[in-house]
Formats: sequence, C-alpha cells, structure tokens
Amino acid sequence: MGDAAQGEPPKHEVFLSPFKVDPKYEMWPTPANYRQYPGGKALPDKIKVWRVQNTGKDYGGVVAFPGGFEDSPDAEVLTPGFNVGKGSGSVGVGRQGNFLQWGFSAPPSQMTEAGRRFFLNCICYIRKFDGQAPLVRVQSSDRSYAVFLASLINRITDPKFKTRLFPENLLNKFNDDPEGLAKFYQDHLELIYRDRVFRVDEDLPRLGIKSNRTLATLQRLVKLLDDPARKGPARKELQRYTERSFATPGEWRAWFDKNRHRFYFTDVGGYKFMIAPGNYPVRKGSLLQP
Repeated sequence: MGDAAQGEPPKHEVFLSPFKVDPKYEMWPTPANYRQYPGGKALPDKIKVWRVQNTGKDYGGVVAFPGGFEDSPDAEVLTPGFNVGKGSGSVGVGRQGNFLQWGFSAPPSQMTEAGRRFFLNCICYIRKFDGQAPLVRVQSSDRSYAVFLASLINRITDPKFKTRLFPENLLNKFNDDPEGLAKFYQDHLELIYRDRVFRVDEDLPRLGIKSNRTLATLQRLVKLLDDPARKGPARKELQRYTERSFATPGEWRAWFDKNRHRFYFTDVGGYKFMIAPGNYPVRKGSLLQP
C-alpha cells in the first residue's frame, strides 16, 4: 500500500470527531494489479485518492483483502488503501472489536494534516470499544475469494494449490478452463461454503432454498423440521451452518425465535450462522434482517 487512501471518506464519525478531516483529493492512475481482481476490468483509468502520508514509496502495509472483512458485526472498513500489490478496495484502516488496524507506515511527522487528524480520531474512536474482544477468528477465506482463486488454476505451479482449494470433481470438469471454473463459482456464489475445499451446496436447492446465508434460509430450515419427507436434509443443513444441535423441532424454533434479531452469517468464521451477544455494540446494518 502506498501513501494514500482510496476514494472519498465514508460518512463516519472517525472523520468528524474530535477533529474534522479535510482531505485534499488527487487522481492517480489505476494500478495494473487492480485489473487482475474481480471487477478490476471495469475500473476507470484513474482513481480518486487522498494522501495520508508522504514517504515517496509505493509500498507499505495493508490490513486485509476486502472480501469477508465486514461479515461479522464488529468489523468495519474505515478506509480502503491505494494498493500496488492487492485489489481495489483492500482495507487500509479497519476495526475489528477493540483492535484498530492501521495499515499506513509513516510516523506523524510524515503524515499530511488530514492523515494526522484521521490518526488521532481513530485512536479516540477505538477507545469506545475497550474490552470488546473480536467475535470471529479467521477460519477461512470468504466466498468471493473462491471465484478469484479459480481464475488462477493454470497460473500457479504449486501442485497442491488446486487440491487444497477445489473438490476433485470440479477440477476434473474444469481442468484447463479457469474461466469456466470461476464462472461456475460466481454463478453459485450464494451456495458456496468451505469444507476443507470450496464447495457448492447441492442440498439447499433441493429444499427450494437459493442462499445459505440469509435469515430466511435459517427460518425455512427450522420450519422444514416439521416435514417428515424433508426433516432429515433440513437437520443436516442446520448442523452444517450453525454451532447448535437440538433434539427436537421445538427446541430449534425456540432458539431461532429468541435470537432472530441477533443473527449474522460469517464466511470468514467458518460459514456459520452466529449470534451477536445482546450487550455487544454492533455495526449498523450488519445483522441479518427478516
């Protein structure tokens, strides 16, 4: 990551308090590496940035790839960084729980005025989350990464690369067709999960369900426990995507009804429905909605 943040700052208190951050915008050529990532070919020739620091270097830190960073309700991207090694939108500064993740490298003496104000605001902001340990630990990459990695199957020479990521039947089908494999995962994006490798759930469509990560999916699976013909597959799916195992449909219903306003789904945390603690401050709009 270079000296700049990418795009205009979001409407967030960290750019307003206690100091107003007033970035000076520039238009920089779009890095060639952006074109290699999903959506990169559609980017304009130049991208709006604002300088956080002045080191004259085009490399540095980066917090995380954008995919999956915000799939837990205690994580948020405060600004993307202008990256010469990762894709567009990669996290430059982010927060997870009570951890502030600052990806820029320069000391305050080499920061711009906007950068210094932003840095101070971030320190003040993270203080609000004292004691709020992160809800999710990384167990996997998010589903969009499956699409990206599929496009590379003929470009990486490590013989274990394919078998560590993709099931044998798909490798046989798309052996010399990375674009076809990437399209397959993109077409089935809402059904991808990780079980040692990136898989596509073939059971949910048989139950009339199109996504594995919505509240409606969870509610439907609980309801199907009362259907003698489909209770077996429904129970299997519930056990796959939750950390619970109840003996009766009534117990499943009681659990769902009690927690329906605190559910979230995390790819990074293992492709599971999880429950945010009732007293835990969560990012607005991050919980699953009815």
